[in-house]
Order: sequence, then C-alpha cells, then structure tokens
Amino acid sequence: QVQLVESGGGLVQAGGSLRLSCAASGRTFSAYAMGWFRQAPGKEREFVAAISWSGGIIYYADSVKGRFTISRDNAKNTVYLQMNSLKPDDTAVYYCAAGPLPVPAIQEYEYDYWGQGTQVTVSS
Repeated sequence: QVQLVESGGGLVQAGGSLRLSCAASGRTFSAYAMGWFRQAPGKEREFVAAISWSGGIIYYADSVKGRFTISRDNAKNTVYLQMNSLKPDDTAVYYCAAGPLPVPAIQEYEYDYWGQGTQVTVSS
C-alpha cells in the first residue's frame, strides 16, 4: 500500500514557476514508477510526466517538454515536478500517481495509487 500527498500548488502569474512535491508513505517507494497527471476544469485528466524507479527513464507530455522537470529522491520518498515558464493553459489540479512498473507509463490505468491533487492556477 502506498499513500501519496501532493503539495506546492498555488497561484502564480504567467511566466512564473512552482515546484510540486509528492510525498509517499511505505517502504517500497523506490520500487514504484511515479507519474504526474493534471485535470483542467471541464477536461479529462491528462498525462504530464513520469519517471522510473531509478530516475533513469523519464517521459514528458509534448505540452510541457522543456518547461517541466520531474525528479525523485528515493531517500525522502518524494517525487517532484519543477514547473517553469508557466502558462494559463497549465491551470489544473495536479495529481501524482505510483505504479509497480518496470518502466514509467503515460496511461492512467497503469498506476495503482493516486494522491488527492493540488491546485495550480496560472493567471495571465
């Protein structure tokens, strides 16, 4: 069982930065691939970024490539999402997810555990 708690969301102006954190409980965090997803009002949840258990494999959605950076610290049971050059279109609730996967996945159904989400609002 893994419990996930996101933090770091907030209100920021376009062009600004935020760093999201996702703290995981359980001693097997390092065995899980981790992903970040987001859901904007009126839209379906979409993939943002994912990282393998070792950090050696990383995927990004095209919409955030070059602006967002996913990383993890297995000693702290935490995964991060550094978000730079934020745009109003990045406004959404951001969720982290964990899955016992050999490689990170971009599909929601691959992940077994989800956090409650943290709101990110980017003003123009």
